[in-house]
Amino acid sequence: MEPVRDVRVSGDMRVCDLVEAYGVIHGFTASRVWEAVRILREGLSVSDLRILSFTGNLVATGLRGVLAQLVRGRFFNLVITTTGALDHDIARALGGVYYRGFFEADDVELRERGVHRLGNVYIPVESYGPLVEMFVRRLVGEASSIKSEWGVYELLRRAGGMIEDENSILRSASLAGVDVIVPGWPDGAFGTALFMELQRGVGVRVNYFQDMARLADTFFTAKKATALVLGGGISKHHTLWWSQFKGGLDYAVYITTAVEYDGSLSGAQTREAISWGKISRGARHVVVYGDATIILPMIACCILDVKPLD
Repeated sequence: MEPVRDVRVSGDMRVCDLVEAYGVIHGFTASRVWEAVRILREGLSVSDLRILSFTGNLVATGLRGVLAQLVRGRFFNLVITTTGALDHDIARALGGVYYRGFFEADDVELRERGVHRLGNVYIPVESYGPLVEMFVRRLVGEASSIKSEWGVYELLRRAGGMIEDENSILRSASLAGVDVIVPGWPDGAFGTALFMELQRGVGVRVNYFQDMARLADTFFTAKKATALVLGGGISKHHTLWWSQFKGGLDYAVYITTAVEYDGSLSGAQTREAISWGKISRGARHVVVYGDATIILPMIACCILDVKPLD
């Protein structure tokens, strides 16, 4: 055992120096942030499969730029996310402006003013749905002239090529050749717009089995796998579900605010995934409790010098 030691901080400390200090502070979440950086530094440097899993709410915040940066630099070479992430990424790429607001808002008043609230982020109606619908109509127009049936990841690769915003996750993934997998693709504006275009008789047919075949090829052939999982829900589950076919993740970091006592997948610990074979018995893994908008930028700063295995 090592003794707990006191630390001192200074105004000119680098972020990574602060994270190293967390390792000395040790209690309580500090030690887990420090461990998460150590796990990711090793995992990203030795893994041929590097998965970034996150929920859509994060893309409504300025964290979108950090996520795009990690994808563009191929620190991660597979993205698994939600339709909400697509919606916010596309809307903001097309000029939709999201505003800093408050949790303690009058939601009836916001509704009357045509403003959606996502936590403490305000989203004007015109900055969301209409922009996504317009984009999907253009995407479908181009895609339908090529072929009638598409995998979702194929459509998203093409969608990223239509976006010019450097902070776009889809654009970054398209440029880096990173697949974006969205298992719940109908559950949002993007998926609904695809359905509406099909109802108009000008759409494309979506075959998610093509995405599953892509995942099968990816996971069954992977030698080492690392996953950074932000939040829970379907993106977390899809990441873990497919990882069992590789024999389990070798490195795993969860960042979450969910708790495990209710048995939910979102709150399930990394150790629970071992019982399912979704994380290997010899894996390095840690759960960091906290808000990803605070924790991820710190971790990202400390892994930017890691050279991923490609």
